[in-house]
Amino acid sequence: MPAAAEPPETSAADRPGASAVSPPGASARATGQGPGRLLIAVYLLFAIAATSRAGLQIVTRFDEAPLAYLLSALAAVIYIVATVGLARGGRSGRRIALVCCTIELVGVLGVGALSLVDPALFPDDTVWSGFGSGYGYVPLVLPVLGLVWLYRTRHERA
Repeated sequence: MPAAAEPPETSAADRPGASAVSPPGASARATGQGPGRLLIAVYLLFAIAATSRAGLQIVTRFDEAPLAYLLSALAAVIYIVATVGLARGGRSGRRIALVCCTIELVGVLGVGALSLVDPALFPDDTVWSGFGSGYGYVPLVLPVLGLVWLYRTRHERA
């Protein structure tokens, strides 16, 4: 009696969401595909907004609230680098985005809390003041979405 046929083995390219260049035993969705495109667009929008705001504040009124304006500039740099990391993808892009999203989340929570506990520290708003209330709390939600997206698109080892 003939032996039952075994199902053919599938390669990484045969699995849904995997690319033909995925390493054997790994599958992942690119960070810049599907909902990742919207995430990158929002990061890019915030990079532009935070850079513009911080640049204007630093050039015109730096002496009024240097800490607040420097924190806005830091937020702008983090948004720019996170955008590049998410758009680039790959191992290094993902690491860059992971570090940026983590720093961003810690920053928005820390600055948000400090701005409520001691408003005198921030005589003018930063991107992260009041947990991003001046931007509709998007700065609070954005790093969480970024971290969730990085987790959902990670390489899964077999």
